[in-house]
Amino acid sequence: MGVVEAHNVKILGSGDQTVVLAHGFGTDQSVWKHLVPHLVEDYKVVVYDNMGAGTTNPEYFDFDRYATIDGFAYDVIGILEEIGISSCIFVGHSMSAMIGAVASVARPDLFYKIIMISASPRYVNTVDYFGGFEHEELEQLFEAIQSNFKAWCSGFAPLAVGGDMESVAVQEFSRTLFNMRPDIAMSVAQTIFLSDLRPLLCHVVVPCHIIQSKKDLAVPVVVSEYLHQNLGGKSIVEIMSTDGHLPQLSSPDVVVPVLLRHVRFDIAA
Repeated sequence: MGVVEAHNVKILGSGDQTVVLAHGFGTDQSVWKHLVPHLVEDYKVVVYDNMGAGTTNPEYFDFDRYATIDGFAYDVIGILEEIGISSCIFVGHSMSAMIGAVASVARPDLFYKIIMISASPRYVNTVDYFGGFEHEELEQLFEAIQSNFKAWCSGFAPLAVGGDMESVAVQEFSRTLFNMRPDIAMSVAQTIFLSDLRPLLCHVVVPCHIIQSKKDLAVPVVVSEYLHQNLGGKSIVEIMSTDGHLPQLSSPDVVVPVLLRHVRFDIAA
């Protein structure tokens, strides 16, 4: 099967510039439903599912390939090559912000700029870095995923989104999270939470727009400033008044105008 079919790639709208929307852990391309209608009149929009998302065939998930972010990054390059995109505005949420960064180091020509939402190069605290988590907390998280995936999903979704179980956004995230096969969810969670991409940042020369909620369970606000200081190219930071790790789902009225502004605005201009 081709890369395009395996990742459920859809090409919408038309325009001279291409915007690629890449989702984070536990979601799929449906997380962009509030943003897509605002882009399709002016841009060619590409949406796809990361391998391992509940909408992809679990038989295609290679545990060795996706043990590092590199495997996902090579998927992005493969998708862009297969559909003939020579340059794109890459909008990456959470893990996909870092996937885009890794892909841009290998193929900077494919990326006009990267818009990072809720991005982190490392989640674990060290002596001189605050990522938000201690190793023990992550061990507990992995244990919870392994022991009772459904119960973990029910508890994690409202914490990540920043709302109660009654909210539409929490229910939506719960649905896409629970659609993942538990062993695949565990593998992807370990890849994300145990990765350390800080040494790579200086090699990212593509302009980056760093967008962050003021309150995010997974990514402290200081991480956005760390990215800004350590990326190899031009970057800009915007902290939004939103709560939660999936603001494009939980606060679209705030986030959509911000994202549209960053899609249209160039740092270098």
